[in-house]
Amino acid sequence: MSALTRRTFVGGTAALLATGLVACESNDAAPSDDAEPAAETSTVTVFAAASMEESLTKAGGLFTDEYPQYELSFNFDSSGTLKTQIEEGAECDVFISAGQKQMNQLDAEDTTGDNTDGLDLIDSASRFDILENKVALAVPEGNPKGIESFDQLAELLRAGDVFMAMGNSDVPVGQYTQAILEFYGLDEAALAAAGTITYGSNVKEVTSQVAEATVDCGVIYQTDAYSDGLEVVDEATSDMCGQVVYPAATTKNAPNPEGAAALLEFLKHADASACFEEVGFTPLA
Repeated sequence: MSALTRRTFVGGTAALLATGLVACESNDAAPSDDAEPAAETSTVTVFAAASMEESLTKAGGLFTDEYPQYELSFNFDSSGTLKTQIEEGAECDVFISAGQKQMNQLDAEDTTGDNTDGLDLIDSASRFDILENKVALAVPEGNPKGIESFDQLAELLRAGDVFMAMGNSDVPVGQYTQAILEFYGLDEAALAAAGTITYGSNVKEVTSQVAEATVDCGVIYQTDAYSDGLEVVDEATSDMCGQVVYPAATTKNAPNPEGAAALLEFLKHADASACFEEVGFTPLA
């Protein structure tokens, strides 16, 4: 299992411990009976799509302010990587995927046929659709190639006159991009062999390639383009790649099911929704 990248946030207002050092006159001084023990907290471990890092971190801070008995440990990565980590036994309380497929693959009640291994790792009763995103065509600063639309991009790809970044096939944004290529009748393997396509292991890697202008354009999420200040020249329609819906659920083996339930309920509320709307998500819960 790959190493988890975690960021931990502790709720509650931190007390000031000291403003200076006070010398003790005796080593035998007894501790004060008036000292109050520190409040205990429990950790809620959240596995979430990389595209949610900024907005979910902010919403998580609001959650721990309101529920100081919990702290959050975040693991942000591609949904495919997170799904694999959960399958391999990583401790996880809440899973939020950037695509239905990765959640379906862990859900025993899946009816789409995605759960080919019969896995039962998601609490199906807790599952709901939390957010919608958009697949966007983003360009570097100044748009050196003058790309204006997906229609134009398709023609440039056919002519071998563009260098585009997209996600790997196990990453939702890569799967959405594959659907767009299929919509235009383009052969991904042939384009890759011709050197017109490069890949990223998650949407953040694709976004970085566009921001650094190492490619002419990239297919990412609207939210990532917003967060990185990239120019979006077009958005994919549902006919091109379907809806981009993020499901959320607690896991069957959640170490902290109470905290997981509290967090998911909080994420449905207006304060959390505002954090998601700021970067371009559409809350669905």
